[in-house]
Amino acid sequence: MLEIGSQAPDFELADQNGTRHRLSDLRGKKVLLYFYPKDNTAGCTKQACAYSANKAAFEEKNTVILGVSKDSEASHKRFEEKQGLTITLLADPDRQVIEAYDVWQEKKMCGRVSMGVVRTTYLIDENGVIAAADGKVKAADDAGKWLAYLGD
Repeated sequence: MLEIGSQAPDFELADQNGTRHRLSDLRGKKVLLYFYPKDNTAGCTKQACAYSANKAAFEEKNTVILGVSKDSEASHKRFEEKQGLTITLLADPDRQVIEAYDVWQEKKMCGRVSMGVVRTTYLIDENGVIAAADGKVKAADDAGKWLAYLGD
C-alpha cells in the first residue's frame, strides 16, 4: 500500500462509457479511489451499489468516487447497466494503475495462492496527496466508513 502523505500517482484511464479520466484533472476535489477485484461478483456489487446510493452525499463533501478494476470498459458497462450504478468505473486491463497503487498482490483463498487485486481504498486530497488509505476493506461497509470519515 502507498504511504499516507505521499503524492498519488497520476493516471489516465477510460470509464465504462469510453470517457478518459485523469487524476490530475480532479485537483481541487477529494478523490475516493477504490480498487476492486471483479465486476458482477457479490462483494464488488455490494460495494459499488453502496457508493452509487451515496454518490450525492459524497458530492456534498466535494468528493469524487472512482472505482478501478482490471475488467474492460465493456464489462464495466454491463456491470453499470445490470446494477443501475451511477459511479465512474475505470478500466485498467493492463494493470498499470493497479500496480502503481500497489494493490496487485499475492492472495490466498482455500489454500490456493494466486495474484490478484486486493480490495483497497485511497482518499486523495485536493492537492493530489494520499490523505488516508484502507487495505482491509469490507466491501459492504466501505462507502459508509468513508462517509463517516469525511464527516459533516
